[in-house]
Amino acid sequence: MHVLAGLSDDLFAPPMVQLINDAEGGIRYWPRFIDPDTVQDWFETLHTRAAWTHMQRPMYDRIVDVPRLLASYDIAALPTDLPLADMLTRVQTQAPAPYSRIGMNLYRDGRDSVAMHSDKLHTLAAGHPITSISLGTGRRMLIRAKTGNHDTLTIDLARQPAAHELCIAAHTRARNPQNAARAETTDQRGV
Repeated sequence: MHVLAGLSDDLFAPPMVQLINDAEGGIRYWPRFIDPDTVQDWFETLHTRAAWTHMQRPMYDRIVDVPRLLASYDIAALPTDLPLADMLTRVQTQAPAPYSRIGMNLYRDGRDSVAMHSDKLHTLAAGHPITSISLGTGRRMLIRAKTGNHDTLTIDLARQPAAHELCIAAHTRARNPQNAARAETTDQRGV
């Protein structure tokens, strides 16, 4: 296991860290992608105004609660009262792609989570990045190789000063047009 921690609080942290370099573009981390004041503003606005949904899903022969709240927005119809257009503009500056959706997870406390999973690659447009922006209380992301020795990379994402345990993770993806309707359902289920 490889651990990357503390860069967001490091005065001398590089602007971008290449965590993995591979033929598909690798994994890159920008510890200070957004200034702290903007992070706070985005967090407060999204927390109070996003269309958060509680979901359930079948698992282990029963229906269970998804342990987080979800919201999903089509890029072509972003609400003007949310900072999603600004977020997308900044993402496009660092990782340009024909993104089609912004999906968000609201982790309400230390019990909310997402299990180790794999994005459904057949729904994604090949050769384009998936981005993740973490707002609020810091969180740990584990990334495991699907082939080879299955090493795990542990990333302690930006920890913002907060008097709560709330965290919002916003993700952008470029979906194949023929899979757009299916992808929206998948985004809403939190898979």
